[in-house]
Amino acid sequence: MTRRYTIIIISTILFFAGIKTGVAATNTDSIIVGAAQIPVYLPLLQQKNIALVVNQTSVVANSHLVDTLKKLGCNIQLIFALEHGFRGDADAGEELGNSVDAKTGIPIFSLYGKSKKPSPESLQNIDIVLFDIQDVGARFYTYLTTLHYVMEACAEQKKPLLLLDRPNPNGFYIDGPVLDTAFSSFVGLHPVPIVYGMTIGEYATMINGERWLRDSVQCNLQVIRMQKYTHKSRYVLPIKPSPNLNSQQAIYLYPSLCLFEGTVISMGRGTTTPFQLIGHPKFDSLYAFSFTPKSIPGMSKNPPYEDKACHGINLQRFNADYFYINKQLNLNWLIELYNQYPDKERFFNPFFDNLAGTNQLRKQLKEGYTAAQIRENWQPQLNKFKKVRSYYLLYP
Repeated sequence: MTRRYTIIIISTILFFAGIKTGVAATNTDSIIVGAAQIPVYLPLLQQKNIALVVNQTSVVANSHLVDTLKKLGCNIQLIFALEHGFRGDADAGEELGNSVDAKTGIPIFSLYGKSKKPSPESLQNIDIVLFDIQDVGARFYTYLTTLHYVMEACAEQKKPLLLLDRPNPNGFYIDGPVLDTAFSSFVGLHPVPIVYGMTIGEYATMINGERWLRDSVQCNLQVIRMQKYTHKSRYVLPIKPSPNLNSQQAIYLYPSLCLFEGTVISMGRGTTTPFQLIGHPKFDSLYAFSFTPKSIPGMSKNPPYEDKACHGINLQRFNADYFYINKQLNLNWLIELYNQYPDKERFFNPFFDNLAGTNQLRKQLKEGYTAAQIRENWQPQLNKFKKVRSYYLLYP
């Protein structure tokens, strides 16, 4: 079949399915994501046994990519599910088992349970792996680690990986401590800052180019680039990327607030506005604002301080332009709540250093460093990272 007729058939199917090829963005031009460029990548999938790494964000307008590709006759053999599950309704950290998708009957292999990496057996009859996941641009978001393991498995089993690129909603700045590989974990494997300013396609290219995969193997990677995207783009996600990042405000605040996961402070898990609230029951005499976490199925089961009033700061109306203008994390909340907490020796838990990617931030907070002093210490490593990053950018 010629390319011309393939495009005509695709256009007809998309018309009757009501599928659009653009995604709304807040910049003046409409960004066209990788998944929307079906005529570009469909020929790479035809007559192939396909495994998909997808979740609820893997959508072309109003149709899930799985449904779209099935309508186009693609032979989908397997779905790999990440943290939060294929449908995006599992709690953070909830272990997932293998299953079958009720709608399509396609087997689902969990990459957030006993296995974090596709097994050789799971890839045995697969010709190509397709990755289409919305990232949020923060190092501790676990989809990056899953990307690493998928690339590693593909390299080891000699399977090509096709990645459909999507915008980074925090792609307009770079900040935070660069991870010390002594603190590598599932919430951060690579020597990058908390906010790295790259799309997931650019990041995958960097993993390959820097030979970060085990034994320095390289993946046969092809990235379907976006159209009309730049790192200055202001992009509002049309679908929440995970249960507790349920608004654009939370997505902007997440890189600054997720560090509280390594402390005694609640970030609003167990409310309808997580990652927009911070507080603790012991702050009752310090802050007038309060919230009470409750168990919410599909968002937060048994959250910290369940049914206890937490007093603190409401960030729902915080002007998120702060991040776009200042191009930096907000450390003021972390410093303030650490200084206010009465038992400072118990403020941090061991998870904090994994999230920060270093033990230096915790030590600096204990020693009373200001935000400016902390950020000054980051600069030499940030400058080195920015140079490495520049080699792998696909967009201006």
